[in-house]
Amino acid sequence: MIVLSGLALAAAACATVESSPVTTPPTNSVGAPAPVVGHDWFYHLDGDAARLVYGLAESDDMRLGLDCDRASGRLVLSAAGGPDAQSWIHIEAGGESERFPARSEPSELHDGVFLTAVAATDAPVFQRFRSVGWLALWQDGELQAYAPHPESAPDIEKFFTFCG
Repeated sequence: MIVLSGLALAAAACATVESSPVTTPPTNSVGAPAPVVGHDWFYHLDGDAARLVYGLAESDDMRLGLDCDRASGRLVLSAAGGPDAQSWIHIEAGGESERFPARSEPSELHDGVFLTAVAATDAPVFQRFRSVGWLALWQDGELQAYAPHPESAPDIEKFFTFCG
């Protein structure tokens, strides 16, 4: 159920056409990207399901979504891709980088595709995300960094603790 509702929310989120500044994170954990004004990580708990989404508050602008069921140890990743998107979701955090094979479907909301992938919560890139506090997504040949604002940073650990 979480996957279907997550996919519906993520599909709606892909409708945004505005672009925000791209911050390229360092390739090591010495520094970290700065939060982007207006964008943040948002944590939503709904019974036995949780969602962590990076995007613009109170809008349909979602850059990357992570969904899970309580203590499942499994994540469903969702992201929009351009018309030439590969069939994977490629993310980085503090020097860790992983590509997760993704299902690609034509988007009804923008010129491109909607990608979904499954990953384990204990994958090295997510463990690194938990420790450095930011995650980056390779999209259309550019690295987009997603750093939390100080008030939302604890939500990252809450999400992974819930997911198991």
